[in-house]
Amino acid sequence: MIVDVRIPSPGESISEVELTRWLVSDGDIVEKDQEIAEVESEKATLPIIAPEAGKIALVVSVGMIKVNEVCCRIDTSFAGKSPKAMPTANSESQPKLEVVEKPEVTAQGKADFPTHEDKIADKVKVTPLARELMHEYNMNIDDVLNGLRRITAGDVQMVKDTLNNLVVTSDKRNEAPTLKRSEERIKMSQLRKKVSERLVTAKNTTAMLTTFNEVDMSRVQEIRAKYQNDFQQKFGVKLGLMSFFVRAAVEALRLHPMTNSMIDGEDIVTPSYIDMGIAVQTPKGLMVPVLRNAQTMSFAEIEKEILRLATKAREGRITLDELNGGTFTITNGGIFGSMLSTPILNYPQSAILGMHNIVDRPVAVNGKVEIRPIMYVALSYDHRIIDGKDSAAFLMDIKRMIENPEKLLIGGDDPIMKLIGL
Repeated sequence: MIVDVRIPSPGESISEVELTRWLVSDGDIVEKDQEIAEVESEKATLPIIAPEAGKIALVVSVGMIKVNEVCCRIDTSFAGKSPKAMPTANSESQPKLEVVEKPEVTAQGKADFPTHEDKIADKVKVTPLARELMHEYNMNIDDVLNGLRRITAGDVQMVKDTLNNLVVTSDKRNEAPTLKRSEERIKMSQLRKKVSERLVTAKNTTAMLTTFNEVDMSRVQEIRAKYQNDFQQKFGVKLGLMSFFVRAAVEALRLHPMTNSMIDGEDIVTPSYIDMGIAVQTPKGLMVPVLRNAQTMSFAEIEKEILRLATKAREGRITLDELNGGTFTITNGGIFGSMLSTPILNYPQSAILGMHNIVDRPVAVNGKVEIRPIMYVALSYDHRIIDGKDSAAFLMDIKRMIENPEKLLIGGDDPIMKLIGL
């Protein structure tokens, strides 16, 4: 039976995608549920899965293709057959490998090939470590060469090209260096196009400003150092910085709900929930997976969900539902060494928090200069609905909760003031 495999739809509004690469070749035997290709849309990268096992026939090549169009066909009559078992036109003409018997080992524990090994050793380069292992395992050069595989045409061509390159390099050593002026042109991916459009929309549509502050990371570093092993043993994930900032942002957003709002026409929409977007750099470009209902998540749940979503994003297996929406975003340029930046809004959101690298800096503490681990933080916001006072207060709340993580237990309040009823 012949089964048609069609291009899947990444979303209702998308009618065309880009088939970026085939993971199999024409005529291969594939298994059921095997990934056979990748398609990329303006929103995400999706795999094409083989619905049945059998022999595959590719219908289209890489490039733009309509959704629901047939991209390949699978002949299920070949299901269960391995490529090696299938007869080929020149299978009878393939030379058989000769079996070389290993010579007997002498009483001293070394193989007896003094003459032959000496002759081959003059032509084959062997590293000192490899030679040591050969003596340890009672092997010689013949054993290694016979135990590898047969020489193919590709091996011969590779050696020929290598030798030619060595000759050319040697001939050109005395020549004057030449200046090469070349260009590489590659087509922009659908995802990169969409990211570009959203960035331009954010710059052209919003009245974006950025405010900054600095955070002393001493307490967070102490907590992570003290409880890291216990946390990892109990929950199976590391206690990272992001969980502290997600929890701090949740409490700050509760205190400043306009930062969690967005403009829809002439209305200001303020959700009662917090869907936290976490920017992740992937081989396909920047993606922002969303932590749904972040206001209900514990530290362990935050770390596990970030790890799960980031892994899926980097592997190109994240779904549209895991990317869509979001009411607030956090981006961490510090992992790339960034000291300070002005993050761009993730439109239509109205604010984004930027984290940066942690550097030991001299700061004044109780009238004395001390060296403390300091992080600069930035809040970019839409000035149309968020005032400067609110943006500065939001960052101050982030600062005081990160510097005193105990406040996260009681909604950002001071524990002592809460205790005595102030």
